[in-house]
Amino acid sequence: VQLVESGGGLVQAGGSLRLSCAHSRSTFSINLLGWYRQVPGNERELVAVITSGGGSTNYADSVKGRFTISRDNAKNTVYLQMNSLTSEDTAVYYCYARQFQYNYWGQGTQVTVSS
Repeated sequence: VQLVESGGGLVQAGGSLRLSCAHSRSTFSINLLGWYRQVPGNERELVAVITSGGGSTNYADSVKGRFTISRDNAKNTVYLQMNSLTSEDTAVYYCYARQFQYNYWGQGTQVTVSS
């Protein structure tokens, strides 16, 4: 599964960004889609995931109420809408997919929030 992210960039605190991740396989062949983020020196952490079949979602506590994960099956794309961004959200964001027992990662996209 190939994953290609887009949509990162620089935004002021309180602003919004939408990340997109195009994946190379049909959504219904992928068990789980999601977003993780990583700050240098820290471990990669889960931001949000969505099941490909049922559409169930799960969010990190730090982003609940501000971020929304969604998918467009027709476009083989998963999105992360990020609102009310703070400097704590600054990180490299990675798209993630799980197909059976295999994990796949995108190349990452930088999100920088200026205060």
